[in-house]
Amino acid sequence: MSSDLRADLAAKLSGRTCVLGIGEGQWGDDGLGVQLARSLEDAGCPNVVLAGSTPESWIGWIRRGGFENVLLLDALEFPGEPGSVVLLDSAELRSRYPQVSTHKLTLGTLARLIEDEGTTGVGVCCLGVKPASLAQGAGLSEPVKATLELLKELLIEVLKREATEGT
Repeated sequence: MSSDLRADLAAKLSGRTCVLGIGEGQWGDDGLGVQLARSLEDAGCPNVVLAGSTPESWIGWIRRGGFENVLLLDALEFPGEPGSVVLLDSAELRSRYPQVSTHKLTLGTLARLIEDEGTTGVGVCCLGVKPASLAQGAGLSEPVKATLELLKELLIEVLKREATEGT
């Protein structure tokens, strides 16, 4: 993973952060967000939610949690090779993913709802990984598995550093 992504994540996740793992594990690489969130939770990162295919059900909890940032983890379609990574802020999510989603709500709508329902200044961003396959029962593809391992280490470092500095 590039040092630029590390720096970008550290900047976007400065302050109290909630991580929302999104996706459906039975649909191949769509399970990336939940699996990555589970890895972060297992490593002791705070405020990690395994939201699955209904992240909108966590909006009230996020609002009450007093978070400054919400990081969405999900498989996203975008140009590039399977396993490629993109970090998008809420405005980019709304412009790139206004209507199409494998979830009940689009990521752009979810970001807008979190920001509208949250306290002043809550920021939403999404760390997306390009899937290779969304075939039912396929599990994670090799390129997405490799990316998951790299992102896990990077996010553990950034989230634990922020949790330590924030206390």
